[in-house]
Amino acid sequence: MKIIVIGAGVLGVSVARHLAVAGEDVLLLDQWGVGTGTTATTFAWTNSSRKLDPDYHRLNLAGMEEHARLAEQLPGAPSYFPSGALQWADAASRQRLADNVARLQSLGYPARWVTPDEATRIAGEVRIPATITSLAYFPSEGYVLPDRLVGTLLADAEQHGARFAIGEVVAIDDRPDGVSVTLAGGRVCTGDRVVLAAGRWTQRLAARAGIDIPMVTDVGRGAQTVGLLGYSRFPALDLRCVIHSPGLNLRPTADGHAVVQALDLNGDVDPADPPSVDGDLAGTLARRFSALLTDPSRAPRIDLRVGFRSLPADGHTVAGYASAQSRVYCLVSHSGITLAPILGRLVASEITTDQEQGLLRTFRPTRFTGARRSDIEVDQHATGLGEQ
Repeated sequence: MKIIVIGAGVLGVSVARHLAVAGEDVLLLDQWGVGTGTTATTFAWTNSSRKLDPDYHRLNLAGMEEHARLAEQLPGAPSYFPSGALQWADAASRQRLADNVARLQSLGYPARWVTPDEATRIAGEVRIPATITSLAYFPSEGYVLPDRLVGTLLADAEQHGARFAIGEVVAIDDRPDGVSVTLAGGRVCTGDRVVLAAGRWTQRLAARAGIDIPMVTDVGRGAQTVGLLGYSRFPALDLRCVIHSPGLNLRPTADGHAVVQALDLNGDVDPADPPSVDGDLAGTLARRFSALLTDPSRAPRIDLRVGFRSLPADGHTVAGYASAQSRVYCLVSHSGITLAPILGRLVASEITTDQEQGLLRTFRPTRFTGARRSDIEVDQHATGLGEQ
């Protein structure tokens, strides 16, 4: 079977790799390059911490477990780190954290309270502010180095025969006898199936095939899709796990630094006028970061990057064919990092065997058929402790 995968972010590359390992003829297309869209600007925390829908929670749990299995299969330097994650609460967020810990424990999700001394041993070279009143540890969570993961997945996909090409998709023709994808410049690629895994561009590309995938598409100032990440360049930091605190989230990088994130600042980010490294937002990030350093006198240097989340309108993953007759398989998720390994395997299995995978049953794009946008759309602004 010849399969065209549109979108070389973490979801598309994962599916392409699983299809290639299964022996299918795979062409992976992306307008700019591997991992250059949403995957390039993700906090990359693997978790099911606040997935309140039971089906979505189960899918994310499976994604966390699949990361460990995938790590054993992939060659080269590791890209997945089961480091655990800490959440620190102050007086304003203490009850929110307590309620979530109790909920997760009732579901059997590993979560426990820790002392400040224990949290410091887990976290590494950070300082817990005096305002923190309670600390919880989630040992099954972790993080991913996104650029390394997509690079390793692509290399393994190509090792198994997949081909990668740069090309802007301008049309998708979904026919009973096959599919064709037209690129800017006129080149036409034909196949038996298309996997549409184009992240935040999915709604626009799906519409070109007559498919409705409702997504949040606003990219203006303070939009739900907009997120700001900081990449610390100084000082070096012995950070050993993901940390969520009332004012700042942190995760380790490959070079002994940290990715930092302050969710409450996203509302002030205008992608049309990105914040500068010497502006107010950068200064706020630097001050909050300094407050968590063991030597706060060492002024941090932080590079900024504005990203855009891939948000299906109802907040849940989309995975499935557009209809019973369609040959276009639609795949988009806000939980792409956590779910990439499991979605890659399950989607490839559904395509190659025509057998439904139970974990994906409630996430079909057909759930939107006949639905009014106002009935399905939810607010996905991430502002509170443990959100993303």
